[in-house]
Amino acid sequence: MYSGKVAAQEVAMQRDIEDASTIDRLSSRPAGWRRAQWANGAFETAHRPMTSIVEGRILSPNHLIMATLSGGAERHEILADGGHRYDGPDLPSTVSFLPAGCERRLRLHNVAWRWAAIALDPAKISGIAGASIEALGPLSGSEDSFVWNMLAEFERLDALEGGLDAIYCDTMSLALILYLARRYGGARVKDTSIKLPAWRLRRVTEFIDAHLSATIRIADLADLAQLSEGHFHRAFRAATGRTPLEFVHARRVAMAKQLLASSKLSVAQMALRVGFLSPAHFARVFRSVTGQSPSQYRRSFHL
Repeated sequence: MYSGKVAAQEVAMQRDIEDASTIDRLSSRPAGWRRAQWANGAFETAHRPMTSIVEGRILSPNHLIMATLSGGAERHEILADGGHRYDGPDLPSTVSFLPAGCERRLRLHNVAWRWAAIALDPAKISGIAGASIEALGPLSGSEDSFVWNMLAEFERLDALEGGLDAIYCDTMSLALILYLARRYGGARVKDTSIKLPAWRLRRVTEFIDAHLSATIRIADLADLAQLSEGHFHRAFRAATGRTPLEFVHARRVAMAKQLLASSKLSVAQMALRVGFLSPAHFARVFRSVTGQSPSQYRRSFHL
């Protein structure tokens, strides 16, 4: 940690927006974007005038906690990695959580709002104070006055003082991590060392392998293991060294490698065959696992 005030600033260029690591691609951009950064994370806020349709995706290397401060949307359609879905209104005090590396596809209908988000670096907050938000899956459409008030206070102080105190940000972020872990992850004790029993792990992995071309929901895997989602996530990671989502991605990439070596399917066809809704997402995950694009890997087999 370090002391001193971190000044919020307008982010005017596309590259700056991408560096902020919150919104990756949207059909139209919000206005009045401000951002302040400290040792373990960043705060961002923006607003949008009435817009009939906004669609796109969010993907970040950081954990994102987001809140609608005012206004909202008539309808908010969400589909995230792992099968998480939400389809309903977006109202003031609505909050959501998006884990690092988890992609969310969205469509907003008749939206006019001011929103705020806190981005937390997973490498710097992992296991902090005996509670972790690593086990949380995506959350959407929840009304949570604690999270809403915290982000609203960040926005108020930033607007009033022209910046945020770094020690304050670190302290409040710690409180937020503890709250999220206990409120949504059931983290009451340090149980991250509990491993998934072999028979449950076998049941889950067999299900994953049998459904690679379909949607695989973390909730369904947790049901197979007869555990809550939060407990399952921690136990699975302790047993395999990977999160459930990372494991599913690795299995899908392994299947894709076999197909790339033996078939002439296009990349788009390949993406659907191994369970990715987007060819771009498939290519990105494939490269992160293998260090090559699907096309580069295929060329090594002269196909």
